[in-house]
Amino acid sequence: MIKHFLSLEKKQFFRSMFWQKSIAVNIILGFFALYFIVIFLGIGFGGFFILKKQFPDQDPLKIINSFLLFYILGDLIFRYMLQKLPVINIKPLLLLPIKKSKIINFVLVKSMFSFFNILSLFFFIPFAIVLINQNYEVINVLNWLFGFILIGLGINFLNFLINKNNTAFWVLATSLVSMYVLQYFNIINFKNVSSLLFNGLYNNSFAVIVPAIILALCYFLNYKQLSAKLYLDDAVNQKSKEAATADLSFLDKIGPLAVFIKNDIRQIWRNKRSKTVFLMSFLFLFYGVIFFSNKTYEEKMPAFLIFASLFVTGGFALNYGQFIPAWDSAHYRMLMTQNLSYRKFLESKWLLMVVVTFGLYILSIPYLYYGVDKFLMITAGAIFNIGFNTLFLLFAGSFNRKRIDLNASGFGNTQGISATQFLIIIPIMGIPMFLFWIFNTYVSFNAGIIAIASVGIISLLLKKPIMNFIEKKYITDKYATIHAFNQK
Repeated sequence: MIKHFLSLEKKQFFRSMFWQKSIAVNIILGFFALYFIVIFLGIGFGGFFILKKQFPDQDPLKIINSFLLFYILGDLIFRYMLQKLPVINIKPLLLLPIKKSKIINFVLVKSMFSFFNILSLFFFIPFAIVLINQNYEVINVLNWLFGFILIGLGINFLNFLINKNNTAFWVLATSLVSMYVLQYFNIINFKNVSSLLFNGLYNNSFAVIVPAIILALCYFLNYKQLSAKLYLDDAVNQKSKEAATADLSFLDKIGPLAVFIKNDIRQIWRNKRSKTVFLMSFLFLFYGVIFFSNKTYEEKMPAFLIFASLFVTGGFALNYGQFIPAWDSAHYRMLMTQNLSYRKFLESKWLLMVVVTFGLYILSIPYLYYGVDKFLMITAGAIFNIGFNTLFLLFAGSFNRKRIDLNASGFGNTQGISATQFLIIIPIMGIPMFLFWIFNTYVSFNAGIIAIASVGIISLLLKKPIMNFIEKKYITDKYATIHAFNQK
């Protein structure tokens, strides 16, 4: 039976939509996968010596162990966002004389070979090899390595249990941020807690029993959950649920745009993929912490601080704007038959991006903690996002010909992605970084900030003629877009 399942998986793989994507997208996705593998291998083999050089009086293994509690939470959040649930075409199998237990076990075992489980091994295995080469006890190192393989698999199954629970996601995200803040201000030393827990995997051979028990428990809970749902009636019955409603009448004050904005808000909140983009924008709000807390960027690569500043306020605009008008691809043909203004349709998208970007800017005020200069970067980035990026994203959307399934998973979903999404990153990120580098290098820091903000302000002043040009482009390509969105 296992051989038969593997045969079906092989056919499913080679017949999947992955091979129907453009060659450019597949090459880029392959490049990113290879990039992360190389990075993890480099850190795995070189991390020990880097830590030894930077902290000669400390044990590199203990330093790594002190951060692993943060790593586990971060990995769980990362998987929640990107990892797809294990899938097998179950409906036909339910009609065949195959035990449910075999189907469930195959699905769960299959998930163990996920890219996310394998990726971490490109760090832990090389690091373990280096530890053994540096005369650490072989048995202890193998015990530590085996323990983290079990932990990784446990995280894999735990993610499947909580993946559709938005509350669980926010609890994890809040926990990680709270731990970082409490650690940063030395209120609670989570590094010591992490070091105490994970040094035990190295020092105590029996400690590996704990992650083994957690893995077994998560596997069992997944098995029970799938077993309860694996019935033919559940597979064929049409499930209905009452649509969530909200009073959006306050938007009527903004006039004709209200109709479009109401639909956009409902669409964002009722569909998986669009809701994911919205929630992700708040995670990008913390993106600057990674860069602003590292003096290396300020001293050697200040232009990368602009990169971070753009993401702090532009998370929603960048992720939502790049798929305009594909968000409406399911009903785009119907929309184009209505007596509606195309200009109002585009204006509503622009206004939505501007309002959310401004809201994120207000939420970024605590970055004043890192200094006024950092907050000025975020301010310049917000002006650039509101002025230039929102309009450029609308223009780039006129080239979008990829349909989007709003009910599909929001994370790790490459549907709707084309070479356009990668090309638009060049002006969106490249222009402000280049401007800042030129003016900061040859004039002053303030000149770099003013240059970035000026582009945003000039774009806002020229909004009317730019929108006229964008509208004409959309109208010209309307029928080609309708035809493309009808292709499934």
